[in-house]
Amino acid sequence: GAVFWMWVSALFGMATKFSEITLGIHFRKKEADGTYAGGAMYYIEQGLHSKFLAGFFSVAIILALGFMGNMVQSNSIGAAFNNAFHVPKLAVGICVAVIAGIIFIGGIKRIASFTEKIVPIMALLYIIGCLVILVMHLPGVGTAFKDIFVGAFAPQAIAGGALGVTVQKAMRFGVARGLFSNEAGMGSTPHAHATAEVKDPCDQGIIAMMGVFIDTLVILNLTALVILVTGQLQSVNQTALVILSTGVLGNGQTGSELAQSAFNVGFGNFGNIFIALCMLFFAFTTIVGWYYFGEVNVRHLFGNGAVKVYAVIVVICVIIGSTLKVDLVWDMADMFNGLMVLPNLIALLGCLVIVRKLTKKSEKSKEK
Repeated sequence: GAVFWMWVSALFGMATKFSEITLGIHFRKKEADGTYAGGAMYYIEQGLHSKFLAGFFSVAIILALGFMGNMVQSNSIGAAFNNAFHVPKLAVGICVAVIAGIIFIGGIKRIASFTEKIVPIMALLYIIGCLVILVMHLPGVGTAFKDIFVGAFAPQAIAGGALGVTVQKAMRFGVARGLFSNEAGMGSTPHAHATAEVKDPCDQGIIAMMGVFIDTLVILNLTALVILVTGQLQSVNQTALVILSTGVLGNGQTGSELAQSAFNVGFGNFGNIFIALCMLFFAFTTIVGWYYFGEVNVRHLFGNGAVKVYAVIVVICVIIGSTLKVDLVWDMADMFNGLMVLPNLIALLGCLVIVRKLTKKSEKSKEK
């Protein structure tokens, strides 16, 4: 059921993403070295004319993504490698933290160089892997879609009333996970898009909309379907199912372990290794990106001198996050994500007139 609400959040999220990226480009500023810096705090402060909300957003994104969000990512890497190679989670966390720290020191150019080479390759390999498993279990795809719709509107029919699964729960987890995957409405991605060399803000907004589509309606959806068609959402005794977004099974599997079990059905023991490697690239590039989003806000609030302190705290969070329980880090991330969404959505509503003007201006220029 959560999968359906992820679809809904993504469709609406494409609109909010277009708006926040368009505003992010419009209100960005040029730095002394010729690069651009931007983000939600700039359009909140200049477009909405609220320094308080801009400051609140900056603090919230530092906590939500720089600290808590990166704990989730390192937790996923640690769990995946522990399950595939039996490496202690703490050891994995330390290794990830050291490599991340080296990249942090290199600045935005090293970050961009690293992610633009790795992300397309890893995404393509993961999509191919998912498609292979879906073809192998083709008869189950139709049943999977049926379960998604039934779970969205009548979850008790799948999970049973004893588990207390409701439409509200399915919606809550679906929207939360969709938001975590595509970040539409969070105000985080304008920081990255603001660095783009583009004249028309709306052009970058359209590109950003594609990011939401690929994240949630392609990659996230493929993951969900693989888990469903391979039957890995079922508990050991086949008597009950638990909603996908919690990731909790009767046999104790959570998070990335659930995906690994699904890929094991298709690829044998290689499934564990495949997901561990994909998780490393997916989560690690996210750690690097989210560090940068927080860094821009640290500079905005406290100046360049605070960046080193921020980097050290992020590295510590990466290490700690790798050892914590999955449900704990997800709950913390969801709470802090909500804190940063509120001021950003207020700003998007308040700057709606500006978005309309920029969009009409873009349309007229293309007509010429």
